Amino acid sequence: MVNVVRAALVQATWTGDTESMIAKHEEHAREAARQGAKVIGFQEVFNAPYFCQVQENEHYRWAERVPDGPTVRRMRDLARETGMVIVVPVFEIEQSGFHYNTAAVIDADGGYLGKYRKHHIPQVKGFWEKFYFRPGNAGWPVFDTAVGRVGVYICYDRHFPEGWRQLGLNGAQLVYNPSATSRGLSAHLWQLEQPAAAVANEYFVAAINRVGQEEYGDNDFYGTSYFVDPRGQFVGEPASDKAEELVVRDLDFGLIDEVREQWAFYRDRRPDAYEGLVTP
Repeated sequence: MVNVVRAALVQATWTGDTESMIAKHEEHAREAARQGAKVIGFQEVFNAPYFCQVQENEHYRWAERVPDGPTVRRMRDLARETGMVIVVPVFEIEQSGFHYNTAAVIDADGGYLGKYRKHHIPQVKGFWEKFYFRPGNAGWPVFDTAVGRVGVYICYDRHFPEGWRQLGLNGAQLVYNPSATSRGLSAHLWQLEQPAAAVANEYFVAAINRVGQEEYGDNDFYGTSYFVDPRGQFVGEPASDKAEELVVRDLDFGLIDEVREQWAFYRDRRPDAYEGLVTP
Protein backbone atom coordinates (compact mmCIF):
# COMPACT_ATOMS: atom_id res chain seq x y z
CA MET A 1 0.00 0.00 0.00
CA VAL A 2 1.31 3.45 -0.91
CA ASN A 3 2.20 5.71 1.98
CA VAL A 4 0.57 8.87 0.64
CA VAL A 5 -3.24 8.91 0.74
CA ARG A 6 -5.18 11.73 -0.91
CA ALA A 7 -8.09 12.40 1.45
CA ALA A 8 -11.08 14.72 1.32
CA LEU A 9 -13.73 16.20 3.56
CA VAL A 10 -16.77 18.38 2.97
CA GLN A 11 -18.13 21.21 5.13
CA ALA A 12 -21.55 22.12 3.80
CA THR A 13 -24.44 24.52 4.23
CA TRP A 14 -27.93 23.08 4.69
CA THR A 15 -29.96 23.18 1.48
CA GLY A 16 -33.44 22.82 2.98
CA ASP A 17 -34.22 19.23 2.01
CA THR A 18 -32.57 15.82 2.10
CA GLU A 19 -32.59 15.10 -1.63
CA SER A 20 -30.70 18.24 -2.61
CA MET A 21 -28.34 17.86 0.36
CA ILE A 22 -27.37 14.34 -0.70
CA ALA A 23 -27.08 15.38 -4.34
CA LYS A 24 -24.74 18.23 -3.37
CA HIS A 25 -22.50 15.84 -1.44
CA GLU A 26 -22.47 13.43 -4.36
CA GLU A 27 -21.15 16.23 -6.57
CA HIS A 28 -18.50 17.15 -4.01
CA ALA A 29 -17.45 13.49 -3.88
CA ARG A 30 -17.21 13.29 -7.66
CA GLU A 31 -15.07 16.42 -7.70
CA ALA A 32 -12.84 14.97 -4.97
CA ALA A 33 -12.45 11.82 -7.07
CA ARG A 34 -11.54 13.94 -10.09
CA GLN A 35 -8.81 15.50 -7.92
CA GLY A 36 -7.53 12.03 -7.07
CA ALA A 37 -8.99 11.58 -3.58
CA LYS A 38 -9.37 8.01 -2.37
CA VAL A 39 -11.31 8.66 0.86
CA ILE A 40 -13.89 11.28 1.84
CA GLY A 41 -15.93 12.11 4.93
CA PHE A 42 -19.05 14.21 5.48
CA GLN A 43 -20.29 16.26 8.46
CA GLU A 44 -22.47 15.06 11.35
CA VAL A 45 -25.96 13.92 10.18
CA PHE A 46 -24.92 15.23 6.79
CA ASN A 47 -28.22 14.57 4.99
CA ALA A 48 -30.33 16.58 7.46
CA PRO A 49 -30.31 19.91 9.27
CA TYR A 50 -28.85 20.00 12.75
CA PHE A 51 -32.31 19.48 14.27
CA CYS A 52 -30.89 19.02 17.80
CA GLN A 53 -31.17 22.78 18.32
CA VAL A 54 -34.78 21.95 19.30
CA GLN A 55 -36.57 19.07 21.01
CA GLU A 56 -39.46 18.10 18.76
CA ASN A 57 -40.79 14.64 17.90
CA GLU A 58 -41.19 15.65 14.25
CA HIS A 59 -37.45 15.33 13.76
CA TYR A 60 -37.47 11.58 14.23
CA ARG A 61 -38.47 11.61 10.57
CA TRP A 62 -34.82 12.11 9.60
CA ALA A 63 -33.87 8.68 11.01
CA GLU A 64 -33.20 5.68 8.78
CA ARG A 65 -31.71 2.24 9.04
CA VAL A 66 -28.01 1.52 8.66
CA PRO A 67 -26.94 -0.04 6.36
CA ASP A 68 -30.29 -0.78 4.70
CA GLY A 69 -31.67 2.77 4.57
CA PRO A 70 -31.82 4.84 1.39
CA THR A 71 -28.89 7.15 2.15
CA VAL A 72 -26.34 4.45 2.90
CA ARG A 73 -27.48 2.44 -0.13
CA ARG A 74 -27.02 5.54 -2.28
CA MET A 75 -23.58 6.19 -0.80
CA ARG A 76 -22.57 2.60 -1.56
CA ASP A 77 -23.42 3.27 -5.19
CA LEU A 78 -21.38 6.47 -5.03
CA ALA A 79 -18.39 4.63 -3.59
CA ARG A 80 -18.53 2.11 -6.44
CA GLU A 81 -18.80 4.95 -8.96
CA THR A 82 -15.93 7.01 -7.60
CA GLY A 83 -13.68 4.29 -6.18
CA MET A 84 -13.49 6.14 -2.86
CA VAL A 85 -13.89 5.11 0.75
CA ILE A 86 -16.79 7.17 2.20
CA VAL A 87 -17.61 8.03 5.84
CA VAL A 88 -21.37 8.63 6.01
CA PRO A 89 -22.81 10.20 9.21
CA VAL A 90 -26.60 9.78 9.58
CA PHE A 91 -29.40 9.59 12.17
CA GLU A 92 -29.91 5.86 12.67
CA ILE A 93 -33.03 3.99 13.77
CA GLU A 94 -32.33 0.43 14.86
CA GLN A 95 -35.89 -0.27 15.98
CA SER A 96 -38.74 1.77 17.42
CA GLY A 97 -37.36 3.84 20.31
CA PHE A 98 -33.73 2.94 19.56
CA HIS A 99 -31.98 5.80 17.77
CA TYR A 100 -28.28 6.59 17.40
CA ASN A 101 -25.98 9.26 16.00
CA THR A 102 -24.10 7.02 13.59
CA ALA A 103 -21.51 6.97 10.83
CA ALA A 104 -21.39 4.17 8.28
CA VAL A 105 -18.06 3.36 6.66
CA ILE A 106 -18.15 2.20 3.05
CA ASP A 107 -15.18 0.75 1.20
CA ALA A 108 -14.04 1.87 -2.24
CA ASP A 109 -15.84 -1.03 -3.92
CA GLY A 110 -19.15 -0.08 -2.28
CA GLY A 111 -18.91 -2.73 0.41
CA TYR A 112 -20.42 -1.83 3.78
CA LEU A 113 -17.69 -2.24 6.42
CA GLY A 114 -19.63 -1.32 9.54
CA LYS A 115 -20.74 1.58 11.70
CA TYR A 116 -19.63 3.76 14.59
CA ARG A 117 -22.23 5.06 17.06
CA LYS A 118 -21.49 8.27 18.95
CA HIS A 119 -20.71 7.45 22.59
CA HIS A 120 -20.97 10.82 24.33
CA ILE A 121 -24.32 12.58 23.95
CA PRO A 122 -24.63 16.27 24.95
CA GLN A 123 -27.72 17.88 26.45
CA VAL A 124 -27.14 21.62 26.60
CA LYS A 125 -28.80 24.65 25.01
CA GLY A 126 -28.70 24.34 21.24
CA PHE A 127 -27.43 20.75 21.41
CA TRP A 128 -30.36 18.74 22.82
CA GLU A 129 -29.07 15.38 21.61
CA LYS A 130 -30.24 13.18 24.47
CA PHE A 131 -33.78 13.89 23.29
CA TYR A 132 -32.98 11.94 20.10
CA PHE A 133 -30.01 9.63 20.58
CA ARG A 134 -29.07 6.72 22.82
CA PRO A 135 -25.37 6.48 23.76
CA GLY A 136 -23.35 4.42 21.31
CA ASN A 137 -22.96 0.72 22.07
CA ALA A 138 -20.92 -0.52 19.11
CA GLY A 139 -17.45 -0.05 20.59
CA TRP A 140 -14.53 1.68 18.90
CA PRO A 141 -14.22 -0.03 15.52
CA VAL A 142 -11.37 0.67 13.15
CA PHE A 143 -12.09 -0.38 9.58
CA ASP A 144 -9.68 -1.99 7.14
CA THR A 145 -10.33 0.04 3.99
CA ALA A 146 -8.76 0.40 0.58
CA VAL A 147 -6.71 3.35 1.91
CA GLY A 148 -5.74 1.99 5.31
CA ARG A 149 -7.23 1.72 8.79
CA VAL A 150 -9.96 4.33 9.32
CA GLY A 151 -11.84 5.16 12.52
CA VAL A 152 -14.63 7.60 13.41
CA TYR A 153 -15.29 9.80 16.46
CA ILE A 154 -18.34 12.09 16.31
CA CYS A 155 -18.52 15.76 17.42
CA TYR A 156 -18.96 15.93 21.23
CA ASP A 157 -16.89 12.73 21.51
CA ARG A 158 -13.82 14.83 20.76
CA HIS A 159 -13.84 16.28 24.29
CA PHE A 160 -13.17 12.81 25.75
CA PRO A 161 -9.59 11.52 25.31
CA GLU A 162 -10.43 7.91 26.11
CA GLY A 163 -12.06 7.17 22.76
CA TRP A 164 -9.26 8.80 20.79
CA ARG A 165 -6.84 6.50 22.60
CA GLN A 166 -8.94 3.39 22.04
CA LEU A 167 -9.05 4.12 18.31
CA GLY A 168 -5.27 4.39 18.33
CA LEU A 169 -4.90 1.13 20.24
CA ASN A 170 -7.21 -0.47 17.69
CA GLY A 171 -4.83 0.57 14.90
CA ALA A 172 -6.34 3.72 13.39
CA GLN A 173 -4.23 5.62 10.89
CA LEU A 174 -6.88 8.22 10.07
CA VAL A 175 -9.84 9.24 12.25
CA TYR A 176 -12.72 11.27 10.83
CA ASN A 177 -14.44 13.54 13.35
CA PRO A 178 -17.71 14.77 11.78
CA SER A 179 -19.15 17.61 13.85
CA ALA A 180 -21.69 20.41 14.25
CA THR A 181 -20.21 23.04 16.53
CA SER A 182 -21.06 26.73 16.75
CA ARG A 183 -19.27 29.96 17.52
CA GLY A 184 -19.01 30.99 21.13
CA LEU A 185 -19.74 27.69 22.89
CA SER A 186 -16.35 26.03 22.43
CA ALA A 187 -14.85 27.56 19.30
CA HIS A 188 -11.52 28.16 21.02
CA LEU A 189 -11.19 24.38 21.49
CA TRP A 190 -11.70 23.53 17.82
CA GLN A 191 -8.08 23.97 16.79
CA LEU A 192 -6.73 22.60 20.09
CA GLU A 193 -8.43 19.30 20.79
CA GLN A 194 -8.10 17.43 17.49
CA PRO A 195 -4.44 18.37 16.96
CA ALA A 196 -3.76 17.35 20.56
CA ALA A 197 -5.52 14.02 19.94
CA ALA A 198 -3.51 13.50 16.77
CA VAL A 199 -0.30 14.07 18.71
CA ALA A 200 -1.22 11.97 21.74
CA ASN A 201 -2.33 9.04 19.60
CA GLU A 202 0.01 9.53 16.63
CA TYR A 203 -2.39 9.36 13.70
CA PHE A 204 -4.12 11.71 11.25
CA VAL A 205 -7.40 13.42 12.13
CA ALA A 206 -9.98 14.89 9.75
CA ALA A 207 -12.00 17.49 11.67
CA ILE A 208 -15.25 18.41 9.88
CA ASN A 209 -17.66 21.14 10.95
CA ARG A 210 -20.88 22.43 9.43
CA VAL A 211 -20.99 25.99 8.17
CA GLY A 212 -23.69 28.67 8.33
CA GLN A 213 -26.97 29.05 10.20
CA GLU A 214 -30.03 26.82 9.85
CA GLU A 215 -33.74 27.22 10.46
CA TYR A 216 -34.04 25.41 13.79
CA GLY A 217 -31.97 27.73 15.98
CA ASP A 218 -29.32 30.39 16.37
CA ASN A 219 -26.24 28.17 16.18
CA ASP A 220 -23.68 29.69 13.84
CA PHE A 221 -21.63 26.78 12.54
CA TYR A 222 -18.19 28.11 11.76
CA GLY A 223 -16.63 25.56 9.42
CA THR A 224 -12.80 25.81 9.54
CA SER A 225 -12.57 22.07 8.83
CA TYR A 226 -9.08 20.65 8.46
CA PHE A 227 -6.71 17.70 8.37
CA VAL A 228 -4.03 17.44 11.03
CA ASP A 229 -1.01 15.12 11.07
CA PRO A 230 0.53 13.02 13.89
CA ARG A 231 2.80 15.92 14.84
CA GLY A 232 -0.24 18.15 15.40
CA GLN A 233 0.43 20.25 12.29
CA PHE A 234 -2.31 21.27 9.88
CA VAL A 235 -2.05 19.65 6.45
CA GLY A 236 -2.64 22.75 4.37
CA GLU A 237 -4.85 25.57 5.59
CA PRO A 238 -8.16 25.04 7.41
CA ALA A 239 -11.30 25.72 5.39
CA SER A 240 -13.32 28.94 5.46
CA ASP A 241 -15.27 29.89 8.57
CA LYS A 242 -18.20 31.15 6.47
CA ALA A 243 -18.44 29.25 3.18
CA GLU A 244 -19.04 25.71 2.02
CA GLU A 245 -15.85 23.98 0.97
CA LEU A 246 -14.37 20.74 -0.30
CA VAL A 247 -10.94 20.13 1.24
CA VAL A 248 -8.52 17.71 -0.44
CA ARG A 249 -5.13 16.97 1.09
CA ASP A 250 -2.28 14.47 0.72
CA LEU A 251 -1.63 12.53 3.93
CA ASP A 252 1.74 10.78 4.27
CA PHE A 253 0.92 7.70 6.32
CA GLY A 254 4.66 7.00 6.53
CA LEU A 255 4.77 9.83 9.08
CA ILE A 256 2.80 7.67 11.52
CA ASP A 257 5.60 5.13 11.91
CA GLU A 258 8.21 7.89 11.97
CA VAL A 259 6.48 9.72 14.82
CA ARG A 260 5.73 6.56 16.79
CA GLU A 261 9.37 5.53 16.63
CA GLN A 262 10.58 9.03 17.56
CA TRP A 263 8.15 9.86 20.36
CA ALA A 264 7.35 6.30 21.48
CA PHE A 265 4.16 7.22 23.33
CA TYR A 266 2.66 3.77 22.88
CA ARG A 267 5.81 2.12 24.23
CA ASP A 268 5.70 4.24 27.36
CA ARG A 269 2.01 3.85 28.22
CA ARG A 270 1.25 2.51 31.72
CA PRO A 271 -2.11 0.71 31.50
CA ASP A 272 -1.26 -1.10 34.73
CA ALA A 273 -1.47 2.30 36.49
CA TYR A 274 -4.70 3.54 34.90
CA GLU A 275 -7.35 1.61 36.85
CA GLY A 276 -8.70 4.81 38.39
CA LEU A 277 -9.67 6.12 34.97
CA VAL A 278 -12.50 3.61 34.70
CA THR A 279 -13.76 3.89 38.28
CA PRO A 280 -17.26 5.51 38.20
